[in-house]
Amino acid sequence: MRSVLLLACLLVLAGFRAPPAAAQQQGVQRCTTMSGETVYTDKRCEDVGAMDRLPSTTSTNPTGALYRGGCSRTLSDLVMQVSSAIQARDVNRLAGVYHWTGTSDAGALRVLDRLDVVVQRPLVDIVPIRPAPAPVLDAEGAVVDANQDGYYPQTTTQRQRPVGLRVVQTLKNSATPADTTFGLRRAYNCFWITL
Repeated sequence: MRSVLLLACLLVLAGFRAPPAAAQQQGVQRCTTMSGETVYTDKRCEDVGAMDRLPSTTSTNPTGALYRGGCSRTLSDLVMQVSSAIQARDVNRLAGVYHWTGTSDAGALRVLDRLDVVVQRPLVDIVPIRPAPAPVLDAEGAVVDANQDGYYPQTTTQRQRPVGLRVVQTLKNSATPADTTFGLRRAYNCFWITL
C-alpha cells in the first residue's frame, strides 16, 4: 500500500513541471523608441528598435560593482555602463567605456578631468541624440524644409541610429541643469563614448 501511494505521488509530481528558465527570467523591459516614446515590451529593447533608459544598476555583489564580460556590444549595455559609473561616482568605470585610441597623455588628463566632473553630478537621464533627417525636397529638387529648426513632422521609414548620448544632470547640491554630450564610436565590435 505504501509503495502504491508513493508511486501515485511521484506520478502527480511528474505532471507539474517548472517553467523554463528563460520564462522565469523574462520580464517587462522599459525602452525608448527612436521618436523618444517609452515602450514596455517582453523582448530586448534592441529587438524592437529601441534602447534602454537608465537601467537598474542593482547587483548582488556587495561592492556594488557589476560584472562586465568584455566591452559594450549593444547601445543599451553602453547606456547601462555610463549610468552605473555615474551613480557609483566612479571615474575609472566611466573611463573604461571611453574610446582612448589616438589620445595623447596630456589629452587623456584633460578627458579624465572632464569625466570626473561628470561622475560627481547627480544623474537625471541619458538621452540618445539622433541625426537630423535630410532636407525635404519637392519634385524639382528645391528644398521645401531644411529640417534645421528641430521640428520633424514627417515620418521616416529608415531607422536612424543615435550618434551621441546626452547625459542630463544637475549641478551638485543644486537644481541647475548641466548636460554633457558624448559622441558614440563603434570600434572592435563594441560601442564607446567620446568627448
